[in-house]
Amino acid sequence: MILGTKRAAPRTRGPVDSRGYRIFRVVNAVVLTLVVILTLYPFVNIVARSLSDEAYLLAGKVNVVPRGFDLTAYRLVMSDPLFWTNYRNTVVYTVVATLISIVLTTCYAYVLSKPQLKGRGVLVGVALFTMFFSGGLIPNYVLVTSLGMKNTIWAIVIPNAISVFNLLVMKAFFESLPTELEEAAAVDGLNTYGILLRIVLPLSKAIIATMVLFYAVSFWNSWFTAFLYLDRQDLLPVTVYLRNLIAGATSAESAAADADKVQAAATLQAVTIVLTTLPILAVYPFVQRYFVSGVLLGAVKG
Repeated sequence: MILGTKRAAPRTRGPVDSRGYRIFRVVNAVVLTLVVILTLYPFVNIVARSLSDEAYLLAGKVNVVPRGFDLTAYRLVMSDPLFWTNYRNTVVYTVVATLISIVLTTCYAYVLSKPQLKGRGVLVGVALFTMFFSGGLIPNYVLVTSLGMKNTIWAIVIPNAISVFNLLVMKAFFESLPTELEEAAAVDGLNTYGILLRIVLPLSKAIIATMVLFYAVSFWNSWFTAFLYLDRQDLLPVTVYLRNLIAGATSAESAAADADKVQAAATLQAVTIVLTTLPILAVYPFVQRYFVSGVLLGAVKG
């Protein structure tokens, strides 16, 4: 051995190399795989049903692979002018409602994030009160009708403009931002609106994208509000169109209708579900990274 040389320190076994961690990774992978399968199976089944022949549906032979590939139901649904009218309504309602909700939620959350605001506790209490208590279905219906919003887009947008859960998440995110940034901007001459628009919002892209996804999915899937306040068929969203299809199929079965009508109704339901879900599935991959970071940043105050 050469004098003056140091013996290399023995390699210690880190937590990543431990047996317990390897077992955890295997168990974690198995559990997540099962969750993915359980989550995807209903949608894959619906897609398979929409592409299958009606006879196989009635026989209960369709699981995840289409049987008797048939696009007749797609042609029937897509040739219905009412379907596209309702589909357009859903897009308009979702875009307008999401835009209004984001503006109102952002402004309200930014105000609540300021501890020096007088009456801040009252404003938080008002928001939390509506989270647990409401006026009830009939008073809400009377109020919306008396305000002249029935059979208008505002009956869908205004009553659900602010989600208290989304408000609290965004409030926590704004509270996690360094106050030194706003103080420096104020020293440079920016007022409150300038600080919000030029400093805070550019730093809040992740949480805003998350809130846009939350609101958009909520309004896109909503049907009861439209079912309650809209009477005209040309104003209904596509979710009510789907609801009417399901209700029609149920009534046909209860009335012991002939097999052809029951089979056609089941296939049309599957087709409408697929066409209704596709836009959300197409948009989600583009906002997924903002969704994950936004939830984590907004859930814990830094």
